Amino acid sequence: MRTENKLSFLQRVVAGILRAITTAMFRVDARALKNVPAHGPLIIIANHVHIPEIPTLYTRLLPRKVRGMVMAEHVENRHRIVGRILNLFGSIPVHRGEPDLSALRQGLQTLKDGNILLLDPEGTRSHNGCLQKGKAGAVLMGLHSGAPLLPVVHYGSEDYQVNLHKLHRTDLTFAVGVPFRLKKPVTPLTCELRQQITDEVMYQMARLLPERYRGVYADLDSSTQEYLVFEQES
Repeated sequence: MRTENKLSFLQRVVAGILRAITTAMFRVDARALKNVPAHGPLIIIANHVHIPEIPTLYTRLLPRKVRGMVMAEHVENRHRIVGRILNLFGSIPVHRGEPDLSALRQGLQTLKDGNILLLDPEGTRSHNGCLQKGKAGAVLMGLHSGAPLLPVVHYGSEDYQVNLHKLHRTDLTFAVGVPFRLKKPVTPLTCELRQQITDEVMYQMARLLPERYRGVYADLDSSTQEYLVFEQES
C-alpha cells in the first residue's frame, strides 16, 4: 500500500478531473507503476514528450505525494489554468539559465520529507518521443540528497494530437526501471564528469524504451555504470 497523500478537497476534485481527462485521451498501461516504492524519498526521472503526460503520471502515482520541478514561467503564470493547477499541487518553479538555489532547497526538502520529486532530465519536450541529451539537474539533486533515483518512462503517445482530431484514443505505456543511487566522485565534479554521470542516468531510461525512442542514447553498448549503485531487488 502506498504512503497516503492527504489531498485537500480541491486537489481531490482537480486530480479526479485530470485523471478522467487523461483516461479519455489515452489508453493508459500503468501496470508498471506498481513497482514505484510505496514510501521513502525518491527522485523519479522521466522523459518529457508532451504536456498531458504530466497529469497522466501524477494522478496514477497517488496517493503518494509528488512534487515536480517545472519551468518557472509555467508555475508563476497564475492567470493561465496550467499555472494555477501546477501551483495547486505544489510544483517547484525553476529559473533556467541561472543557479536556482530556491528550487534546490525546495527539492531537497521534498526528499527530506520522504516524498517523490519528479524531474525531467531532458529539460524540454521532445514532441517525437525520442530521448534528447540529458542535463545535470537530476544528478546534482541525487548527489546532494543521497536519495535513490528511479527511471520512469512512457512511450507510444507522441501522435496524440492527431488522434484527438479524429476522436481516437492513443496508447500510452509506462515502464519502470530499478532504483539506484549516485556514487559521489572522489575527483572534482567538472562539467565533463557531470555530463558523464548524466549520460549514465539517461542510459537507464533508454534501456526501458523501445529502440525507436532511444534517441541520442540508442547505442546501449557504449553506456557505463561507473557512478551508479543499484539497490537490491526484492
